[in-house]
Amino acid sequence: MRTYAIDTPDNGTVTYRDNKRLFWLLSLMNPLIPFVGIAGQIVTGNALWLLAPLGLMFGMGPLLDWLFGEDENNPPEVLVPQLEKDTYYRILTFLTVPLHFIVFFGCAIWVGTQNLPWWGFLALTVAVGFADGFAINTGHELGHKRSRLETTLAKIVLAVPAYGHFWIEHNRGHHRDVATPQDPASARMGESIYKFARREIPGAFHRAWMIEHERLCRKKVPVWSFSNEILQSYVLTAVMQIGLIATFGWIMIPFLVIHNFFSWWVLTSANYIEHYGLLRNKQADGKYERCQPHHSWNANHKYSNLLLFHLQRHSDHHANPTRRYQSLRHFEDLPSLPSGYYGMYIIAYIPWLWYKLLDARLLALPHIAGDLNTINVDPDERERLFAKYGQASG
Repeated sequence: MRTYAIDTPDNGTVTYRDNKRLFWLLSLMNPLIPFVGIAGQIVTGNALWLLAPLGLMFGMGPLLDWLFGEDENNPPEVLVPQLEKDTYYRILTFLTVPLHFIVFFGCAIWVGTQNLPWWGFLALTVAVGFADGFAINTGHELGHKRSRLETTLAKIVLAVPAYGHFWIEHNRGHHRDVATPQDPASARMGESIYKFARREIPGAFHRAWMIEHERLCRKKVPVWSFSNEILQSYVLTAVMQIGLIATFGWIMIPFLVIHNFFSWWVLTSANYIEHYGLLRNKQADGKYERCQPHHSWNANHKYSNLLLFHLQRHSDHHANPTRRYQSLRHFEDLPSLPSGYYGMYIIAYIPWLWYKLLDARLLALPHIAGDLNTINVDPDERERLFAKYGQASG
C-alpha cells in the first residue's frame, strides 16, 4: 500500500495511507452488476436470475452500507497534492468508461437475441438503466476536471445514458444556482421526488441548451454545428441507439425507452436527495452567498462511496468542485443522510417516509435551528408547512 509523506517545518514528517486504496476497485464492479443476472441465467437456465441485479443494488447495497458503517477519515491537507497526482485513481475513472459501453451493448444483445419473459425483460432493462445512470456519475467526476482527456471522456460516457447535456448543465448551471429557488436540480422542502422530476428533468435540459447557446453566440458559431458540445455526445447516442434498432428490430424500442428513462431517473434521484430543502442566504447586493459544505446533504457510508467515486461526500464537492474523489473530506455538523444513496433512493420513492425522516433532520440542522424562513420551501406547500410548524412566513 502506497504511503504519501512530506516534511513540514511545524509538524515534522506527515504521512498518510489510503486504507481504501484497493477497495476503490469496487468502482469498476458497479457498472457490471447487470451482468450478474445474465451470467446466472446462462449457468442455471433460470430467468429469475434477471431479478438479481436490482436486489444487489437496492437490497444488498443498503445492507452493506449498514454493516460497514461510515468513514470519517480525511487525508492530511498538506498531502492532498500528492494524492491527487497519483494516476492510480485517475485510471479507475478511465477504465469505468468502456465498462459502461460493454454492459449497455451486452445487455442489449441479450435482450435482442433471447426469448425472455416480460418480467425478466423489464427487470434486466431497469437494472441496466440504473447501472448506466451511474455513468452520469462517472461523467460527473471526469467532467469537473481541467484536462482535455477527462472532459472528452465525460462527453463520451454520457452518450450511454443519452444525457449529453449533463456536463454543461451541471458544471455551469447547477453549481452556480445550487441550493437556491432558481435551481431546477435542487429539491424543495415539501416537494415529492415525483413533483421534483417534472421540474428538474425539463429544467436542466433547458438550462443546458441556454448556456451552450449563449457560449456559441459569443463565439459567433452556429448553434447547430459540431462545435455544440451537447450535440457531440448526442450524435454518439443516436449512432448507438439507431444501430441497435436496425440490428435487433422493434424489441430495442421498449428497451431503449425504459433504459433511458431509468438512467435519467438515477440522476433525478441523486439530485433530489443531495440538496433537499437547503438554501443559500441572499446577500445585500442580491447575490447568493458562496456555496458552503452545509448546503449539501452528505453521506460517509463506506460501501456505496466506494462504488460511486465518493459522490456521497457531496458537501466538499460543491464547496470545492475540482477536488478529486479520493481527497474529498468529511466535515463535522453537516447535513447528514441516514443511509447511502441506494437506501436513500428507496426512501425518496415513498414520499410520506421521506418527509418523516428528512424534514425533522432538516429543521434540526444548526444553521437552520427550526426556522422555516432559512429553508428552500416548495411554494405550493409553504402555507401548510408554516402552519404545521407554527411559524410566521417571513
